[in-house]
Amino acid sequence: MRKLDRRECVALGLAALAAGGAGDPPARAGLAPDTLNALAKGKGLMFGSCLGTGPSGASPSTAFEGARSRSFDDPNVRALTVAQGGLMVPENELKWYVLRPSSDRFDFRRADILVGFAEHHGLAVRGHTLLWNAAKWFPAWVASHDFGARPAAEAERLLREHITTVCRRYGTRIFAWDVVNETIDPDTGKLRDTVFTKYLGPEAIDIAFHAAREAAPHAQLVYNDYMSWGPTNAVHRAGVLELLARLKTNGVSVDALGVQSHIGPGATDAGAFFNAEDQRSWRSFLDSATAMGLDLVITEFDVGDQTMPADIAVRDRDVAALARDYFDLMLSYRQLRYVMAWGLVDRYSWLEDRWPRTDGLPKRPCPYDGNYQPKPLREAIADAFRAAPLRPTLEIG
Repeated sequence: MRKLDRRECVALGLAALAAGGAGDPPARAGLAPDTLNALAKGKGLMFGSCLGTGPSGASPSTAFEGARSRSFDDPNVRALTVAQGGLMVPENELKWYVLRPSSDRFDFRRADILVGFAEHHGLAVRGHTLLWNAAKWFPAWVASHDFGARPAAEAERLLREHITTVCRRYGTRIFAWDVVNETIDPDTGKLRDTVFTKYLGPEAIDIAFHAAREAAPHAQLVYNDYMSWGPTNAVHRAGVLELLARLKTNGVSVDALGVQSHIGPGATDAGAFFNAEDQRSWRSFLDSATAMGLDLVITEFDVGDQTMPADIAVRDRDVAALARDYFDLMLSYRQLRYVMAWGLVDRYSWLEDRWPRTDGLPKRPCPYDGNYQPKPLREAIADAFRAAPLRPTLEIG
């Protein structure tokens, strides 16, 4: 299969919009006063969500790219994304295993569809991710790639080529990048072993950020990870802080810490409550990050409910209460600039296929249920935005 040029990819994306966009709302002239993004904007924040175009055929895990990743096909989800948000992030379409079918070829077709949709509807776009530095999330060819007689030089060339090509393709159309994702092993607090750390050591992370800054000088550059406040997560938190401190000491351009925020039982070990002791340890972590001059970003919010009660009313109440406690703490930091949900509608949540409930009931991790109706979680987020302190608005573009 030959590589498509930029004009062909844009045409493909526009054709997909024309075919799949029937019933979508028009490009926005304004927001209703009680949408999540309007409430967020009132406090200098922004709100958005991910969208996915479905399985690529190259995913290392069906749990991340099964049928539930096809939210873009649903006009109701598209409408909610536009009506409630000001931001969009491709769920999987900018990851290596989608973009790089081989070492000498890029395939931007799926990402172009989503970026084109966002632009058409006035949504700003985040990029996720330029380097998911975990071996199992690379396309298979990376492990067998011939790094030659000078493997460090080839590893750096490959890494820079990827980041430069992707960033320059989208330019200012993408305002922020998760440059590096989940490179800290939560069990050891050290860098994960990949072909890049094998040949480049810790400098692989520095190189990724340097390449991103050179190719996207306008962008907010983020380190993104899933550390939590749970009692067994201290090693993970310490490893993330050690990485960030080293990057800052080395003069690396990292602008923000991405806090994934997959909270609740079944997503992390943090459990169903956010008590005073949890909040003290979590504040200590966030204080250390912000003391380095970093902004904060909630990048992938949802609420696992694996061990919460079966009764829907009770479960929804508990999910909302946990989320409200969490958002009240996070939003107390004026360095927090925007919030991304990892899906708006339950039926498309990746959590439904991960860590299933023992009673077999569907999970309810998103602000809207499977019938696109708002849940108590949606109101908890709205109330947290209403109560949040005002902060300077993040300049985009």
